[in-house]
Amino acid sequence: MDKKIWINRAKSFKAAQDFDVEYYLSMNSQDRLETVQYLREIYYKMKKGLKDEGRKRLRRVIKITKQA
Repeated sequence: MDKKIWINRAKSFKAAQDFDVEYYLSMNSQDRLETVQYLREIYYKMKKGLKDEGRKRLRRVIKITKQA
């Protein structure tokens, strides 16, 4: 996957957050999943010492809680 790097200069943290939300909502679901996978691959390349480094799937967590 070939990604271009670009920058958005915001005047405040709120403006940056609003830009991020609008940007990701403008993408379709497939593009968002590809972006997540791309970021995961970069992360695992940076953290070479991690176990399960070669995983290509998202981690699934199930938490069961008792209701009172």
